[in-house]
Order: sequence, then structure tokens, then C-alpha cells
Amino acid sequence: MTSNARSNIAVKTVDRGFGALFRYETSKVVQISSIKVSVIYRLIQLLIIAYVIGWVVVYKKGYQDFDDVVSGVTTKVKGVQYTNLTGTSIGARIWDVADYVVPPQENNAFFITTNAVVTRDQTQGACDEDPSVAPCFSDADCPAGKPQMLGNGVNTGRCVPSSQAPNKTSCEILAWCPVEVDQLPAGGTMFPEAVNFTVLIKDSIEFPLFGVKRRNVLDYYNSSQLQNCVYNPDTDMYCPVFRIGDILKLAGIDNFTKIATVGGVVSITVNWDCNLDWDASYCNPTYRFRRLDDENTKIAKGWNFRYANYYRINDTDHRTLIKAYGLRFVVYVTGRAGRFNVIPLTMNLGSGLALLGIATVLCDMIVLYLHHKKVIYRGAKYETLEDDDAYRLMNEEDDGLLSETSQDARQRVRASAQVLDPPGGNYGAIE
Repeated sequence: MTSNARSNIAVKTVDRGFGALFRYETSKVVQISSIKVSVIYRLIQLLIIAYVIGWVVVYKKGYQDFDDVVSGVTTKVKGVQYTNLTGTSIGARIWDVADYVVPPQENNAFFITTNAVVTRDQTQGACDEDPSVAPCFSDADCPAGKPQMLGNGVNTGRCVPSSQAPNKTSCEILAWCPVEVDQLPAGGTMFPEAVNFTVLIKDSIEFPLFGVKRRNVLDYYNSSQLQNCVYNPDTDMYCPVFRIGDILKLAGIDNFTKIATVGGVVSITVNWDCNLDWDASYCNPTYRFRRLDDENTKIAKGWNFRYANYYRINDTDHRTLIKAYGLRFVVYVTGRAGRFNVIPLTMNLGSGLALLGIATVLCDMIVLYLHHKKVIYRGAKYETLEDDDAYRLMNEEDDGLLSETSQDARQRVRASAQVLDPPGGNYGAIE
């Protein structure tokens, strides 16, 4: 391509750009009498109207204003367990709420001990480390001052016989002595009666936008009813007192002993979905339960942690170390309330009316690009008229782009009208 040809192309491109700048476009209404096109058009409109009214307004409550729930939860566990593990550091004892609910209160959660490793009467001094943590053959294997990060103390520099395993030696450490023997009691869970423990969940909620406050302890409960009711999804679905065994079953856990032995995590979801177009007394919670931890994991299974109870005897610090296994229940509160408001209704209906324009766009695509008479329809829809002061392109005759005069345009429109609307009004002429 020569430089002159490239220059001509550039000039023509700029010239056509100026031509587009000095053109005005306006909408043109073309009525097409076609049963097929009309049926498609009305069906699309009907689908849009059904979507707006059925889905947006009715199902999604597009006529309401919404607010999310604000909540505060407290829990209270009840139950007593007697254990008789003679020959162990635990011995025979009674466990009440203060013993097995650790800590006493959590934010939206509570923990129930179902198994434990108890090490009594520890004092600070020198003793042998667990041989599985710090085995040794000589003092050289136990550098003085080195902490046993996976163990219980700091090396003294001596290798001594192990009190936990005969014929084995381990490093001597400065620690709380004797060190813990990390072995659960035989026979599974220490607390088989924990399945019958109960928990009262008190949930106070508010929808600030509407100024509505509710509790899951409903007004028609008195003290006697609250003490004797137990949640049942079929017979007493609003009772806020839950039996631990029932929670586990509703979460899909059938083997209490298995989960109680090593512990686990269970969620309790309190859901408040309220329609405040009705009286607020109809705004009541529903409950869902599920297990969160993976029971099939191979390592670090369950839920456990350590804590200690401290005391002094003859000016010497003592403690009882407890490694607690158990069930951690996490309480989630979700919910949303809605109330009629004309503003969201108007906005949704307005959006629906705007969507009706899609029907015109889709039908235009069909008749202008897919219909077998698309050339005729396109000629009737798009028309160019030139006024006396129209901007004319350079060399438009050479380019074959000579615009038609107003008289030619009128003749073409009449010809198109005769094709689309023949004498006699036969609207079925175009199929």
C-alpha cells in the first residue's frame, strides 16, 4: 500500500468521524404484524412479570425493609457425676458444674468435661521427665539449662532412671513434679452420665431498625414449666432447655462414648427469621445442630486443654493439673426481620418495569438478525434522511456512499409499508 493510499484512508476516516458528529439519531416506531413475533414478545414479557412479582416481590419479600439480628447469649449447665477410679490419681469423687464446666462462662460457647487426666499434688522441684519426651543414656544427652519444649521443664544436666517406665532412663528436669502421665483412664469416658446433663440457653435479641426485642424464653413459660421442659423439635420446639444427648443425636452423633472419650466440637444455631407484618409474638427462634470437628481425622483428634487448681500447704505452692477432654458447644445466632415499606416495593416494581425493555431488545435481535425476512424489517427500522444543511462526506460518490434524498427515502418507506401491510389488511402475509 502506497503512502498516498494510506493518507486517503486516514482522511476518509477522520471525515467520517466528523460526519457522525453532525448526525442526530431518534427512535423510530415500527409496528410488525406477525403472530410469531408477537407471541414471543408477550411470552418474554410474561416471564419478566412472573419473575418480578413471584420471585422478587412475593418470595424474596421485596415489599419489606429488613434488619439483621443483634444478640447476646448466656448458658447454664446442670448435672452431677460420681466417679470411683480407685488406684488412680483421680480416686472417688463427686463432679458438679463447677468442676466440669471450664471456664464457667464463655462468649457464645460452653465446655463440658467428659474425660480427664488428673495429676495431683504437684510441687516445684527436680524429677525425671517423661521418657518418651527426653530419653537419655548419659548426662551428656541432657545439657543443663536446655528447656524441654515438648515436655514439662528445664534440664538439670543429669540422666536418671525413669519412674514411669522400668529399665528406662530420662533427663532430670526442674518442673512441677511429678510430671503428668498422659494416659486416659481405661473404659472410655469418665462421665457416662454427661449424656443426661442439661443446658439452659438464654438468647436475648433485638432488631434495632424496628425497635423489637425478643427472648427465646417465651412469656408463657413459668418457673415450673422451665424447670421441667426439655427441647424436642416435635413436641416442645420452643423450650430453651436442651439435653446433651439430644443435641448430639440431632447433630448426627449416635455414639456418645466415642465422642466423649476424646472430645469434639458441636455448633448450636439459633435462627430468628421474623415477619414483623404480623405481631411480634409470632417472632420465635428455630434451632439447628451439627458437628464441626472431623471424627475421622488421624491425628490431633477431638478437643482437649490443660488447666490447674493452685493451693498452698506450709508456705509451699501445690497444684492439681487437669488435662480435660470434652464437648465444646458453640452457639451461633443468625436472623433477619422484615416489615412492609413502600420504598423497597416501589424500587422493586420500578426495576421490574425497566426489565420489560429486555423483551423489546430480544425481539429486535430476532426480527433484525434471525428472521427469514430480516432484510425487509431492517430496511423499515433504519432510515437516513438528509436536511439541506447536512454535512456531506468527501468523495462520497466514489465511495458509493451517496445518501438518499428525502424524496427517495419517502418512496422506500412507502414500498416497505406495502410489503409489510398489503392492501386488504392481510396480517398473515409475513410468516
